[in-house]
Amino acid sequence: MVWQTELFPTASEAEIRRTKFLLSKYKSMRMLMDDFERYEADLRQVAVDGEVSRRIDDEDLHADKTANAAVLAEKQRWVYQQYRFYTSQLQRAAGLIQDGEARRAIDYRYIQGFSFKETVLFFRQSLSDSTVRRKLAEGTESVANTLKLFGFFEHDEVEF
Repeated sequence: MVWQTELFPTASEAEIRRTKFLLSKYKSMRMLMDDFERYEADLRQVAVDGEVSRRIDDEDLHADKTANAAVLAEKQRWVYQQYRFYTSQLQRAAGLIQDGEARRAIDYRYIQGFSFKETVLFFRQSLSDSTVRRKLAEGTESVANTLKLFGFFEHDEVEF
């Protein structure tokens, strides 16, 4: 277990970049999670019936479809659980942004999934383009700092 020595840790540049990447993938992760929840049984059946599970690795010339389908289903569930963890942590951290404009900008741009252009147009009456860009940067940094405080980046290293 890693003990944090700072009361309010500051995210590194790499952690801020990782946060921005995850925020940009938030909407896609949510959509894939919703699809998985709705069609999990169908995905399992397709894995058994289809050619996807015939060979998981390119090296397997004659593989056991049933066993590979089980591995494929387990990997799909693992990805779903990772996405669920990522999205919940991102949503929590975004909700804790203290600057209201930055919180709204992050919500509109990443959580709701609008493009940068749509975000600028949405805030056009109250904020300039450069202010929207600055609020998004401040919000992303705030989310990264909160994720660091949560210990998120230590968990983020896990692989299947």
